[in-house]
Amino acid sequence: METETLPTLAVLYWNIQFHPFTTGIAISLAVIIVLLAFSALISGSEVAYFSLSPSEKHKLSGKTSKSNSYILRNLESPEQLLATILVANNFINVGVVILSSFTVESIVDFSQEPILGFVVQVLVISFIILLFGEIIPKVYSTHHALKFARFIAFPMHYLMKMLRPINSVLIYSTSFLNSRIQAYNKHISVDELSQALELTSQTELKDENEILKGIVKFGNKSVVEIMRSRVDVVSADIDYPFSKILELITNTGFSRIPVYSETFDNIKGILYIKDLLPHVLKEATFRWQSIIRPAFYIPETKKIDDLLEEFQKNKVHMAIVVDEYGGSSGIVTLEDVLEEIVGEITDEFDEEEKLYTKISENKYLFDGKIMLNDFYKVTKSEDTVFDEVKGEADTLAGLILELKGEIPVKNDTITCKNFVFSIEAVDNRRIKQIKVEITKTEL
Repeated sequence: METETLPTLAVLYWNIQFHPFTTGIAISLAVIIVLLAFSALISGSEVAYFSLSPSEKHKLSGKTSKSNSYILRNLESPEQLLATILVANNFINVGVVILSSFTVESIVDFSQEPILGFVVQVLVISFIILLFGEIIPKVYSTHHALKFARFIAFPMHYLMKMLRPINSVLIYSTSFLNSRIQAYNKHISVDELSQALELTSQTELKDENEILKGIVKFGNKSVVEIMRSRVDVVSADIDYPFSKILELITNTGFSRIPVYSETFDNIKGILYIKDLLPHVLKEATFRWQSIIRPAFYIPETKKIDDLLEEFQKNKVHMAIVVDEYGGSSGIVTLEDVLEEIVGEITDEFDEEEKLYTKISENKYLFDGKIMLNDFYKVTKSEDTVFDEVKGEADTLAGLILELKGEIPVKNDTITCKNFVFSIEAVDNRRIKQIKVEITKTEL
């Protein structure tokens, strides 16, 4: 009885029929596997090429090999490269879908089970394409970008040549649509305002123009671009005796001092010197820790126009800047924010910190910790000149590390655009001094 009911149950559940396995089906499956392999290579190349860091690109230019030269050639036209990847990947994936659907229908007859046929032909095939043609190769190339880029460099170069006519049409269409959309956009961009200020600048209005330029660029700057790094912050350990706190205040002259426990990552609060004034004559056993105020925390990515609003709203003048991991990166003050508009603000207690020396007309000696924003002002350079290579760097030393890919040694020379950087002083952890020579402007 049991052997007779099993086929009946099978028919009740899946009313499908299997066709004989032929040579044509075997060839179709082999072609599908090959197409999936091509799809994986092209999908992985997208991540590999567009995730190469500036330091990796710099290494490629320094080592002469066929694969390196082909990588650099491919990257010379990123629009053509991206268009080639997208066009080829879509053609291949469409081919996989069509061929897979034909192969499945050649193996199984789903005419009596259309829902099951839909699940197999659409959902299962889509899952296979996503898993083997997209996810796995992209995850692999994320961790081995340079290796993958070298492997695919030669085929990708000739694939770009083959698909150039199609790519050109797509790129032109995109540019045409963008231009039409922008034609209806009546908003004036920051760059256009900056250019207008350049054109209307007059000698007698120099100071006013500098303030207007600061206002124009004000909203685009992040806290990380203007903050004082933790290594340059004057702070106090919460275990300091009262006498040492008084000595620290006398020597530094700051009106607010961050207070930490063990490390600067564990900020306990801010000591306001005005809160300490009524207690300066008290005995050495006075617990100054009882008068510290809570700290105000902000992320590195906060825009400084939003920070100014928060300073006004919370009635504070200093904030602790934290990174994405919750560690303390440094501090930023209300004065730092205002200086981005009106320029440097100094008072009778400020000691001038010499972060650069002008050697000649186009030669400077910079401290490695100078912020890139200040570097641009000193050298009268565009603040976008290093955008393609600086990565996450905010200081001149950070830019050198991005370009070099490692801590350089003394007398190392690095060339970028029309700047020649020479390392004058360095230790095991920091680049201290950099000589910069500005050659003639690139055409």
